[in-house]
Amino acid sequence: MIGILRQHPLILVGGSIVASVALLALLAPWIAPYDPTDIDVSVILMPPSWQHWCGTDTLGRDVFSRMLFGARVSLAVGFVAVGISMLVGLVLGAVAGYFGGRIDALLMRATDMVLCFPTFFLILAVIAFLEPSIWNIMIVIGLTSWMGVARLVRAEFLSLSGREFVLAAQSLGVAPVRMMWRYLLPNAMGPILVSAILGVAGAVLVESGLSFLGLGVQPPNPSWGNILTDGKDNIQIAWWLSVYPGMAILTTVLGYNLLGEGLRDYFDPKLRS
Repeated sequence: MIGILRQHPLILVGGSIVASVALLALLAPWIAPYDPTDIDVSVILMPPSWQHWCGTDTLGRDVFSRMLFGARVSLAVGFVAVGISMLVGLVLGAVAGYFGGRIDALLMRATDMVLCFPTFFLILAVIAFLEPSIWNIMIVIGLTSWMGVARLVRAEFLSLSGREFVLAAQSLGVAPVRMMWRYLLPNAMGPILVSAILGVAGAVLVESGLSFLGLGVQPPNPSWGNILTDGKDNIQIAWWLSVYPGMAILTTVLGYNLLGEGLRDYFDPKLRS
């Protein structure tokens, strides 16, 4: 493990950032000095101080506490949305790559049609007809971001279909479902894992953007995006409402991207050789 981290420092840096953010999110109820929804009109828009490390917002709520609980929301959306997109993409990509022919052509043309729509605007259009809630956001993001996973899984299955172990299993009469999930999928997990990690970063950005526009997590529930909304309205007098949540989003997305790039280098046989 130490040798891997020395050869791929991006895994160490990105993994440290991801682990730190996840730990802060998990321990938020014990770390947060204040309740994230408590209103205190006596400290409205107080700048950062020893009493309130990241200042307060327009209702006197502690920004540091709200950011800690907002991290739980962002990471939950990221993991659940990526889980949904991975499930859909794995099934469609595996079926297309293994069976090929007309099934492959049909599924890939359907994927290309969905790719024609700008993902963020497609999410906005769907969210506009639904009640804003955290679960709706997770489902919509997941169901609108599976296309890249499907194409990746299809490509991996096509590249593995001519390998000796696959031909040997087929000659023994292994069923297609067992072939896909027992033999092909484990050998394609490297690129799929990288795609999933990078997908979490994208889902965090999308959730923050939706909350910033008022279509995501609804107040008084904290989210990095709706904290930024307060910052936008008071940027000249309360810079901390924009800087701290913006840095949290930047750091989190950067951590997942670095971890994904490091794992991509690690799983690349050309680079390992």
